[in-house]
Amino acid sequence: MDTCGKRIILASNSPRRRELMQSLGLDFTVDTGTSFIESYPPGTQHEKVPGLMSRGKSLGFHRSLMYDEILVTSDTMVLCGGEILGKPSDREDAVRMLKLLSGREHQVITAVTIRDNKREKTFSVTSNVFFKNLSDKEIDYYIDNYKPFDKAGAYGIQEWIGYIGITGIEGSFYNVMGFPTQRFYEELQDFLQD
Repeated sequence: MDTCGKRIILASNSPRRRELMQSLGLDFTVDTGTSFIESYPPGTQHEKVPGLMSRGKSLGFHRSLMYDEILVTSDTMVLCGGEILGKPSDREDAVRMLKLLSGREHQVITAVTIRDNKREKTFSVTSNVFFKNLSDKEIDYYIDNYKPFDKAGAYGIQEWIGYIGITGIEGSFYNVMGFPTQRFYEELQDFLQD
């Protein structure tokens, strides 16, 4: 993809986001320095939280952007039954989350912020994910073998639990993986042409 001479900076530690950005054919560097502390005001609508987090990470970037740089930040949230599921704090929390997701539909919302030294744009993408009823044995096997402690909702769609447990998706698969590649591609093209 032609980036019109702009240098892309991805501000994310997520190996999945890096992999997906590379798959788009983009050259980019990774720089995760930020002063942003992830929090949001009580009463914030759940659907707006990823956008606030993504924009906060962007505006909290540790330095000013040069004229030829574009910063990309992102945040993914799993929402099930009105509860936001972040990254599990420990094994017990991962078990709790997967039991909550078992046999239910939930939403995965990813927000992305694209910013240069003059303007910014934040968008979000929502996908609906459907899980079969997961047995305790399946949950234990997944957690013990895949250790999903760095994943919102305690699962990765591209791992074993996704292969055996997800019965359907409405929306972007890659959004559930952590980065809405198709929408990002379109938004970045628009951003570069403005």
